[in-house]
Amino acid sequence: MELKTKIWMTGALEWIAFMDDQEVFLGKREVPSPLDEGDAWTNELGDMFKVVDGEIKRVGKTEPPRKYW
Repeated sequence: MELKTKIWMTGALEWIAFMDDQEVFLGKREVPSPLDEGDAWTNELGDMFKVVDGEIKRVGKTEPPRKYW
């Protein structure tokens, strides 16, 4: 599958995408690797994403996942 969304990883190991003419934080470890059609995840800010037709789409917002230390 060819991913149509431009993505990159920062030096802090954060995944960023260029969506709708702006940079969007995708997440850190929660981003599936390698990305494949149908993959979905929620980042630490509560933004939900899914790979649809080779593009990463923001599909909603939810309460951020709780971290248990």
